[in-house]
Amino acid sequence: MEAQAVPADRADAPPAPPTPRSVTAVRAAGLLVGLAALVLVALLSVWVGTRGIPFGSTWSVLWRPDGSQASVIIHEYRIPRTLLGLTVGVALGLSGALMQALTRNPLADPGLLGVSLGASTGVVVAIAFLGVGAVLGYVWFAFLGAAIASVLVYLLGSSGRSLATPDRLIVAGAAVTAVLTAFNTAVLFLNPRAFNQFRFWTVGALAGRDLDLLYVILPFVAAGLLVALGLAPSLNALGMGDDVGRALGVNVGRTRALGALAVMLLCGAATAAAGPIGFVGLAVPHVARFVVGPDQRWVLAYSMLIAPVLLIGSDVLGRVLGAPGEIQVGIVTAFLGAPLFIALCRRRKLVML
Repeated sequence: MEAQAVPADRADAPPAPPTPRSVTAVRAAGLLVGLAALVLVALLSVWVGTRGIPFGSTWSVLWRPDGSQASVIIHEYRIPRTLLGLTVGVALGLSGALMQALTRNPLADPGLLGVSLGASTGVVVAIAFLGVGAVLGYVWFAFLGAAIASVLVYLLGSSGRSLATPDRLIVAGAAVTAVLTAFNTAVLFLNPRAFNQFRFWTVGALAGRDLDLLYVILPFVAAGLLVALGLAPSLNALGMGDDVGRALGVNVGRTRALGALAVMLLCGAATAAAGPIGFVGLAVPHVARFVVGPDQRWVLAYSMLIAPVLLIGSDVLGRVLGAPGEIQVGIVTAFLGAPLFIALCRRRKLVML
C-alpha cells in the first residue's frame, strides 16, 4: 500500500519567500516611519534652544505669531535654522549615496570629487583677497569654488580617450584635493585675519543663518535632487559593471557626467551654506542600504530622510550638551557619525558597490 502524500503546509515546511509587493509595502512603511522621525526632530529643533521656552508657548506662537520675544526667537532664528538643516541634510544624504553609487566605492563621500575643498577654497579667496565677511557673501564664492573643482576633477578623470571611470575620478579628486589643501593652508597661515574668520565657517554650523541663505541654495538643491532621482534606474544598471550597464542600454558617460553634476549641485550648496559637515554623506547611505538593500531608488529615498534626521538631531543635541552655549553641528555629527559607521562596518563586510 502506498504511503500517503505529506501535506505541504506542515509546520516544518520552509516559509514562503516574500513577494515583491510585500517588500515594497514594508519599504514604503519604513519611509513613513522616517518621515515621522523627521517631523519629530524638526519640532524638537523649534522647541529646544539656549533659551528655554515652554512647549505650550512654542506650539502656540508657532502657528500664531504674536510679536513676543518667544515668537521672535522661534520665527526668526529656530525655524530658519531647522529649514536650513532639512535642506542641507537632504543635499548631503543624496550626494553621499550618489557618490558611492557612481564610484562603486563604499567609502566614498561627497568630498571625494573635491567639492568640499573647492567650496572651502572659494571661501578662503573671498575672505583673504576680497574682504568678504558675511556668510551670505561666502555662499556664492563657496558654490563657485565647488563648481570649478568638480569640473576640473571630471575633466582630469575623462582626459585622453578613456571615459571617466570610477578609479580615474577618485585619483583626479585626490590630486585636486591635495592641491587645494596646500593652497588653503598657505593662504591662511600667511593671513591670520582670514584664518580667524575662516575657522568659524569651516567647523560646520547651522546657527547664525537666515532665510535669505536658504533661498539662495534652494534652487541648486532642487535641481540636484531632480537629477539624482532621475539617475536611480541607470545607477542600478551600473552597479553590475559598466559593460552590463551598456548592454542594458545605459549611456555610461552621460550617467557619470550627470551624476557628477548632481553631486556638485547638492554638496556644493550644502557646504556653501553650512560649511563642511563630515560623516553625514558617508554614513547615511550605509544605513539606507542596511535597511532596504542595494536598489538605488530606495537608497536615495531613504538617504533623503535619514540624513536630515541625523543632522537636525545632532544640532538639537549640540544645544542640549553645550548649554548655556552650544556645540556646532559639524562637531556633533563627527562624534555620532564615526561610531555609527564603525558599527555598520563591524556588522557586515563592506563590498564594492
